[in-house]
This record gives sequence, C-alpha cells and structure tokens, in this order.
Amino acid sequence: MHTQLIRSGLGLVALALPGLASHALAMDAATPPVLPIDAMAQMASAQAIAEYRRKLAEYQQARAAFEQEAGAYWSAIADKRRTRNAKRRDRQPIDADDYVLTQPPVYTGPRRPINPVPELPRPPRVHKAIPVVADLLQAAQQQFQFTPQRPTSELQFKRAYARVAEAAGLTREQAVRVYSFETGGTGNYDVQSGIEHGGTRAISTAIGYNQLLTTNSVELVAEQGGEIIRALTAKAAQLSGPARKAMDYKIAVFRRMLAVARSVPDDWSAHERIADTQQGWAIHAMVLDIDVGPLLQTHKLLTSVIFARNKGYTRPLTAAELEMMNLTGDGTGLDMVTMPQALREQVPTSNFFQRSGYERNPVAIRHNTVAKLLAVTDARMDSNSNLQGARDLAAAF
Repeated sequence: MHTQLIRSGLGLVALALPGLASHALAMDAATPPVLPIDAMAQMASAQAIAEYRRKLAEYQQARAAFEQEAGAYWSAIADKRRTRNAKRRDRQPIDADDYVLTQPPVYTGPRRPINPVPELPRPPRVHKAIPVVADLLQAAQQQFQFTPQRPTSELQFKRAYARVAEAAGLTREQAVRVYSFETGGTGNYDVQSGIEHGGTRAISTAIGYNQLLTTNSVELVAEQGGEIIRALTAKAAQLSGPARKAMDYKIAVFRRMLAVARSVPDDWSAHERIADTQQGWAIHAMVLDIDVGPLLQTHKLLTSVIFARNKGYTRPLTAAELEMMNLTGDGTGLDMVTMPQALREQVPTSNFFQRSGYERNPVAIRHNTVAKLLAVTDARMDSNSNLQGARDLAAAF
C-alpha cells in the first residue's frame, strides 16, 4: 500500500513537469521496492525503539543473574548425584547431606519485551516423524517378512499377560496398578502415547500396558532374548500342525531380531540408534504379538524388580515404587525407593532429573518432593484401578 502511494505521487509530478518525466522514472526504477517489514520498521518511533532497548537490557540482566543461580543449583544436583553413586558402589550409607534440599530457583524477573520492529518469520520447525502401529507392522513385514500375531480380543491379550506376569513373580497389584497409571486404566494392548482418550497424534513411540518405547523393545530383546526364546520354544513343544509351523517361524524371526539387537554394545544410546531404524521399528512391532508382547511387557517391570533385589533391596516394591523405576530408570528410581519416609518428605524431586527434563515435567514440579510424587502416583493408581480396563486385567489373574 505504501509503495503504491509513492508510485502515484511520482506519476503526478511527471504529468505536471514533462521535462522531468524521464528523470523521475529513472529514479523510481533505481529505488528498490520497500518491503512490508521495512515499512513497518519505519513506523516504529525512535521512542518505542529506545524503550524496547531499555526493557531488553533489564530483561537480559535479570535473566543472566537467574541463569547463574540456576546453573549453580543444577551443578550441585549433578555433584550430589555423583557422590551418591560413589557411595552406593562402596556400600556406604546415604543421608540428607547427599541431596540438595532446596527447590530449584524460579525466574521471577521481567518478561522478554516485544520488539516494535517486526522480525523476519522463522522457518517452521520440522518435527521428527513418530512411527505408529501401521508403520511398525509395515517395517516388520519389509525387514523380516513377518506379521505379528495379534490377539482376537483385548481380553485374550490381558489373560496372556496375566499368566506371564504371575509366573514371573509380579503381583496382581503391581501389574494392574502400573497398567492403571500408564494407560489411564482403559488402554488396550496396542495403545500408543498421545493416541488415547480422544488424542489423534502420537507424542512418542510408547505402546502397550507398560508403555514401551522403541528403545525399550530393542534393549529388552537384546538383554532378555534368550529367556524369551526359551519361553517360545516351550510353547512350541505343546503345538502341532500349522500352529507349530507358525510358532517355529516366529522363533526364527525373533532370533534374527535378537542378532540385530545384539549387534551393538549393551548400551542405551547404541540401542536407541537401532530403534530409530526400520529394523528397530520391526522389533518394536513384537510388542503387539500375542506370544512375544506379554513377555516384553512383563520383562519391562521384572528387570526393575530384579535390579532392586540385586542391589540388596529385598522388600517387595509397591506399585508406585515400581512405577518410579519404570519412569525414571532403575538406578534413579531405586534412589527414591530406598529412601526412608522422613527423607522422602524433605528431598526435592529435582534431585532425580536433568534440568531440561525437570523443566518439561509439570507433575514433578507441582509435586516437588519424593513423598508428594509417590503420593500423587498412588492416588492416580487408586482412581484408575476402578475403570473397566483395570478391572478386566485384575480379573485375568
């Protein structure tokens, strides 16, 4: 609009002064067009720009002071964590001095001011594609020429899971309450994080009763593959005809998957790299299989139970304690689990997170001590255990 007005004015001058027409047109051609953002910048007054710069300096000063304080806090968190790990290795007792007992600093300074001169729009963020069930099934077929055997009903999978979990030593309370927390008490065997309760977009690759990620599946296959093959082989021995042939083929495919999972060191980051490939997606598809899926779901919890036992923690884990290990990893979860109640009331949840993870976790921020976090986990389990999916799983035991 501003450009058109400039051009109209030049045209009027050209009509009034014919001798200057060619000169005016030449100047018009040599002057670059004024972009909308430039025009808007010209409209920003010097006073507005000066005020913005003043407020920006105040914001930057306040933010820098906060970052210095926050940096020192999170460095202390990391230092205390290293001390606790060293003490555990040496079997030394851990007490309140081994934790940061203050809450993380919260920024309370001025907000970043809005620039009166519009900035060029940033290119849109490219979000990494998250595979969904259809992608996993396609990968299994393409990579291993295999389609997981899915249950004929949700109850069939729940019964299979209950049999495997109970035989492995998990209690009904542990299995049902963790399921209630992870799936909201209504999730099916193929429920994916984000695609539930009306959600339409996957927010992670977490699938199933215990919400296994692709990396979980690769790691479980790598670490528990031998045990899973023994369980499948024992089941095959009871079959005959086409059912036996199908099971033998499933075992052969699983052995190939096991070889892929063990082709790298037994390390989370190495397993994560496989998980981000078509072969990793194919391995993750086994969570959906009626024979393999219950074994993977069970081992996800069982490894935490065994980890605690191997570390000398012999008391049965409550479902909330088991969920802490399931959510935060065995080492970090056990740190919370082994803490006496009096210390749980004191220790902030920030002690068990990296800064970036903590700041993205509103639950840990709101329920900011170990005792509060366990209490809200138990409360959610209590509520969701009354829903139909949880009741069906409980009845399957």
